[in-house]
Amino acid sequence: MSAGPALIAIIPGIAALLLALIPVHRIAAWVNVLASAATFAAGLSLAVQPRIPDDLLIIDDLNICFIVINAFVGLTTAIYSATYIRHEVEAGRLTPRTVQFYHAMFQAMTAAMNLALIANNIGLLWVGLELATLITVMIVGMYRTPAALEAAWKYFIIGSVGVSLAFFGTILFYLAGQPVVGEGVPAMTWSRLLAVAPQLDAALINLAFVFVFVGYGMEVGLVPMHAWLPDAHAEGPTPISAGLSGLLLNVALFALLRFKMIVTASPTAIQPGPVMIVLGLASLIFASLMLYQRRDIKRLFAHSSIEHMGLIVFALGIGGPLANFAGLLHMAMHSLTKSAIFFAVGHVSQIKGTQRMTEMGGLSVTHPGLAIGLGAGVLAIAGLPPFGVFVSEFLIVTTTFQRAPLLAVVAALGIVLAFGALLLRLQDLLLGAPKGVDQAVCVSMVPLSVHLLLVLISGLYVPTYLVDWLRRAAEMLG
Repeated sequence: MSAGPALIAIIPGIAALLLALIPVHRIAAWVNVLASAATFAAGLSLAVQPRIPDDLLIIDDLNICFIVINAFVGLTTAIYSATYIRHEVEAGRLTPRTVQFYHAMFQAMTAAMNLALIANNIGLLWVGLELATLITVMIVGMYRTPAALEAAWKYFIIGSVGVSLAFFGTILFYLAGQPVVGEGVPAMTWSRLLAVAPQLDAALINLAFVFVFVGYGMEVGLVPMHAWLPDAHAEGPTPISAGLSGLLLNVALFALLRFKMIVTASPTAIQPGPVMIVLGLASLIFASLMLYQRRDIKRLFAHSSIEHMGLIVFALGIGGPLANFAGLLHMAMHSLTKSAIFFAVGHVSQIKGTQRMTEMGGLSVTHPGLAIGLGAGVLAIAGLPPFGVFVSEFLIVTTTFQRAPLLAVVAALGIVLAFGALLLRLQDLLLGAPKGVDQAVCVSMVPLSVHLLLVLISGLYVPTYLVDWLRRAAEMLG
């Protein structure tokens, strides 16, 4: 394979090293944006590059979907970070040295996630996610407050358990492949394992998938392995909250799907679908109920991320071309919408000086533009038309209803519960008399507006080439 695919990991890797040497935060912010733009361009170029896999890297329709979405959200998050982090420095919450660390780690996180996405070697895939987890742990604890350090420590402990279990599962997949494709690198090459999946020891890959599912399921934020996610969102910088919901959860889901494809291709192995359906629905219902109890705005949308990742896993567990298509479309819509919401939430928290929703009322009076952006984002993530989330949720429910009506009713119930909680919180945030003394904050509406515009357009018209792209990726999943 040419060196082209590797650029999406090389560019942010080099940028991370460069940013570690730039002490001026304003310059570092723009270098961060330029590096993210170059990574996005490299991601788009993969669509026209040859797709001949080697033992380390692979490009196919499935990972291109994840790469382009991640690179785009990474770019807009970098743009958003420029104003958000500058205010944090001016407010005295971050030092220039800490900001230097932040920008370097942002690009290092991007490099690690992209490495996982292009890996054809299951060991390299694990390394990429392990690095991304460790890097985000450090960023979550960046404020060095007791709550931030506790959240980082919890994330580290739970994340370490998750990647350890995934590592053991990876070893078992390697052992299953050894007798068929030989020792060494070939037995760790995903495309080779997929090709010989019917010949693999079914009992061994069944056990391996259990470890992989639990391990990477922790990274996805599935219930009951989700405890790290609300704390990490609440205590880390808001751009990283957008990165966790819009980027890292997707990469963990991608890793899970790679192994699911191997197990599904084995006619004698257990089918992953029922397990994914059960945990997906459990995550959806649990998170939807928890939304009613949240008082911290970032914890609210962290539980919303758990809800939507549960719905995506549920759809991919149902399987089949249409359900897989709906799941992938929902993944894209969730990434764009949730990151947009966190862009708005970050500015609102800076303006109000708090994350407590009881102290944020009257936003429509004090900051109408920001109120419109946040309101549109919440309506979109709640699944109202004409936004793209409505289309993907409608496809998931109707497709499920054709095959398992009772499961469709449960999924619809979870969606309706979440809808009610989000509308209730939206009313508290936007309406009523203004609360608190607002601080002067430079608000950047561009990333928020671009994301919401794309989600709106996707709800009205999805281009044919994008439909074909997602359809081919859905067909790969079986």
